[in-house]
Amino acid sequence: MRNKVCTANCLVVKIGSSLLTAQGQGLDKAAIAEWVAQIAKLHGSGKRVLLVSSGAVAEGMMRLDWRQRPHAIYELQAAAAVGQMGLIQSYESCFQLHGIHTAQVLLTHEDLSNRKRYLNARSTLRTLLNLGVVPVINENDTVATDEICFGDNDSLAALVVNLVEADALLLLTDQPGMYDRDPRFNSTAALVSEAVASDAALDAMVSATGGEFGRGGMYTKLRAARLAARSGAVTVIALGAEKDVMPRICAGENIGTLLLPDQEPIVARKQWLASHLQPKGGLVLDDGAVHVLRESGRSLLAVGVSDVNGEFIRGEVVSCLDQQGREVARGLVNYSAIEVRVIKGQASNKIEELLGYVDEPELIHRDNLVLL
Repeated sequence: MRNKVCTANCLVVKIGSSLLTAQGQGLDKAAIAEWVAQIAKLHGSGKRVLLVSSGAVAEGMMRLDWRQRPHAIYELQAAAAVGQMGLIQSYESCFQLHGIHTAQVLLTHEDLSNRKRYLNARSTLRTLLNLGVVPVINENDTVATDEICFGDNDSLAALVVNLVEADALLLLTDQPGMYDRDPRFNSTAALVSEAVASDAALDAMVSATGGEFGRGGMYTKLRAARLAARSGAVTVIALGAEKDVMPRICAGENIGTLLLPDQEPIVARKQWLASHLQPKGGLVLDDGAVHVLRESGRSLLAVGVSDVNGEFIRGEVVSCLDQQGREVARGLVNYSAIEVRVIKGQASNKIEELLGYVDEPELIHRDNLVLL
């Protein structure tokens, strides 16, 4: 099943604090340069890569000459603010050597749970990828106190996988992968080469204890793999210090632990749309639009909408109804009810003229649409 990683076109790579910070001595610039070189190889082979990087708080602690991680929220926020400067500066200078542009993206879990902000973040990240830019993503620790108290970048990386519908998640850590028992206390512990992420037997194998400078252990990585699996992505947990670890994983080498989803990407996402989200309103379609959705599997355009039911905002789920009021599909809408009432029945190239702006040419993209 390693071919699922080989064929991945879009990957999210997460590098943990224990790898980046050289045991609290600030950022390991040489290691960062090596990981950037590996990402550049993947980038050069046509793969799209998003980087989720820890290390801001640890780098801030070093710059502020703090020997122990503080407990006060405002001190952690200060450390993150100071450290973020050095973290991004290091990545930017290394990527420049390979002729690759980078972009700093700071997110909170709230950004990914609010549907409107979710779509805005997704559009921005997709645009960056289309431009050949590598987004460097971190939690916005300086303003979101709950992220510092309870968050971890493993989960953030998995949510980014869901956000951009990436094919694979690479979690680079200071361990060779997931073991069937804690190798620190059991010399007979064996590496788990491959498993299904949802397998309940994995829960007994992981530890919730993280390192001094990190915020999660193998438990958070298993949880992240399960989050990524919701959109059908595979996860590999591997030793970040392994030479050329990223290109070798993507070439199909048996490195680390491969955690597989239960379902293929399209099936997983469609099931989520169909069963976990309740419609906030409805779009009444003409017969031509109904036929196109059912027979061609295409996106829903404004020209095929004849009426709007209810009130909804961008990013919420709406029902797609035929002329008899029967629900034929549902999906995440790119415009609010107020906006749709203005552009319904109109060609996509008229949207900017009618609204003064255009977010997306489709009302509902086919990736966010499920037939019922």
